[in-house]
Amino acid sequence: MARFTIIDTAKHVGEKIKVSGWADTVRAHGKILFIDLRDRSGFLQLVFIPSNKEVYEIAKEIRSEWVIEVQGQIVKRPENMVNPNMETGTVEMVVDSIIVLAKSETLPFSIEESGYEISEEVRMKYRYLDLRRQRLKNNLISRHNIIKFIRNFLDQESFIEIETPNLTKSTPEGARDYIVPSRMQPGNFYALPQSPQQYKQLLMVAGIEKYFQIARCFRDEDPRGDRQPEFTQLDMEMSFVQMQDVMDVTERLLISIVKNLFLEKKIQEVPFPKITYKEAIEKYGTDRPDTRKDKNDKNTLAFCWVVDFPFFEKKDEGGWTFTHNPFSASKPEFFKDILDKKNIGDILTTQYDIVLNGWEIGGGSIRNHTPEALEKVFEIMGYKTADIKEKFGHILTAFSFGAPPHGGIAWGLDRFITLMLNEANIREVIAFPKTGDGRDIMMQAPNLVSKKQLKELSISITKKSISKKVTNKK
Repeated sequence: MARFTIIDTAKHVGEKIKVSGWADTVRAHGKILFIDLRDRSGFLQLVFIPSNKEVYEIAKEIRSEWVIEVQGQIVKRPENMVNPNMETGTVEMVVDSIIVLAKSETLPFSIEESGYEISEEVRMKYRYLDLRRQRLKNNLISRHNIIKFIRNFLDQESFIEIETPNLTKSTPEGARDYIVPSRMQPGNFYALPQSPQQYKQLLMVAGIEKYFQIARCFRDEDPRGDRQPEFTQLDMEMSFVQMQDVMDVTERLLISIVKNLFLEKKIQEVPFPKITYKEAIEKYGTDRPDTRKDKNDKNTLAFCWVVDFPFFEKKDEGGWTFTHNPFSASKPEFFKDILDKKNIGDILTTQYDIVLNGWEIGGGSIRNHTPEALEKVFEIMGYKTADIKEKFGHILTAFSFGAPPHGGIAWGLDRFITLMLNEANIREVIAFPKTGDGRDIMMQAPNLVSKKQLKELSISITKKSISKKVTNKK
């Protein structure tokens, strides 16, 4: 007999079917036993009557979170027993056979409530149990629906989804790289990508014209509540575009997501307002302004664009660094200053950030697509000719073969989904997140590896570094 999902059982009144799942609650009303069975789709009330002695005796042993398979007839509930809060609240199953598929120890915490009251470390240690919680299950389903919608939307816009490598080259992009040793090339290292930035630009050189990717990214950053060592972004790049073209696609996609998936939400202003970096700092004191007129309404979405960012900023130790991305182009009126390396502090970039309710959820720019201008940017940042060739020679060479003007944007999907679901932390919308200090408590990572593995990778670890690590843990 084929297995039915619980959500479909109400369509089969009078039929004998099979369902399976977890025993959510077990209770007795007189001599009749009831078990609420749970699968991903919902709940079904099971009824066990004493006259079916063999099945009844097994049912008496069932405890919460045991995994069971049952067969029986779907019948309508008595009118006074209908539960309007359940999609299957009008029916129940009178069970005539049962199999215990797996028993369960008592869970370390309740999964019936929201879970906010439980310590993060305990929840992360037993994340597979935490995910049985209806709130988190719904969060993952919403995440799936958002990503599915994005893929379909961009497909209709003639974008091509392309995967880029996760083993790449270490280049300066704003944060520390996670590095991966190469066994085949001793002493050499890959880096995990902080973003697919250079690859997506190379795809524009290749003539793809419209690219997107649901990309995994990795950054070795200090602990922050809205950051994770690994995260997911929607990455897009387009050829032959200007800033407004990228903004238009982004706005249409965001508006479509809200209108189709979040009917209870209201966008405060369309088209999204544009605020210059200077205006944002002067009026709001931040380049991530919360422009909501009513900050108490959780269903108000105040999107805005922040534009006209400074291209460069002074480093603490002197010299210049980029504010967002070294591959951005300056605004056209500052192009000559880039080439002449003059008036550095006054140069504005084509960078544009999309902000939602005080959170930056994405950013992009029109890119520097000529090798001469890109090389000048690296010179302004203090790189010598040999360093530029070693770190960026591949992209400069690519641009020498006819690179189209191009630009793009990347959304922080975790942040965006967090806001749409009214969660306070991105860990609530990620299946298996790290803790605030970057640990996976469930898998006990990061951890030490064997001496054999280190030897194969030509790596040695000093006692000083190990003792420092242990001291820091304490």
